[in-house]
Amino acid sequence: MPVLKTHHSSGTLVVTISRPDAMNALNVATMDGLREVIQETYQNDTYRGIILTGDGEKAFVAGADIKEFTSLTKEQAFELAQKGQNLFKLIEDCPKPIIAAVNGFALGGGCELAMACHMRIATENAKFGQPEVNLGLIPGYGGTQRLAQLVGRGKALELILTGDMITAQEAKAIGLVNHVVGTRAELDELAQKIMDKILTKGPLAVALGIKAVNAGYGFEKNGYQTEAENFAAATVTNDFKEGTTAFIEKRKPAFTGK
Repeated sequence: MPVLKTHHSSGTLVVTISRPDAMNALNVATMDGLREVIQETYQNDTYRGIILTGDGEKAFVAGADIKEFTSLTKEQAFELAQKGQNLFKLIEDCPKPIIAAVNGFALGGGCELAMACHMRIATENAKFGQPEVNLGLIPGYGGTQRLAQLVGRGKALELILTGDMITAQEAKAIGLVNHVVGTRAELDELAQKIMDKILTKGPLAVALGIKAVNAGYGFEKNGYQTEAENFAAATVTNDFKEGTTAFIEKRKPAFTGK
């Protein structure tokens, strides 16, 4: 089964991450598939905007695929962080609007993916969070940068350092989410309604608007580099080994600070 499903209609490309057996977890194959789709969108004039969502009603993307992390060297971890950062920057800088339609869990890499999109709409059952600290890790795909930009430094640090999940309504209250709706059907309908409105505007003006807003965050380069370096540093600690082992074994980790 392909990890991505796509459907194109009237200028909108709907991209559905489809790994229902893994809560749509973001593995390397999914990231590679997303890169191909986004790069095609840059070039293909028939694609004027993307609605990005997850298969089913339980999860948008419930996180990265932790099993892919456990055997990484520090250098490989750094390269993986940069791979995710580069993909999400490609999404953020896309001259065509990308709307995240968040159904269910958007955690870790899933939250980072949603934040890279130009706006976020969520169902009432959606949950957001950066729980990497529970694994002895930090966000590595831009989460330390974008979360602070969207909700402010204090709230971002609270979420990153506690690993807490928040509801869709809480996410809306702090500016992480634009709109909250009741059902999956309402989610799809509203995402398309907003996209349809944007697509009636001048495509060049839309592209320039995205570019101009993103230009206000040009300081990001050093932040992303620091994030990738510290993500990699965390993966060679005993705490990371304990955190990921405990996650896989479904028990509470016993961190030692080493």
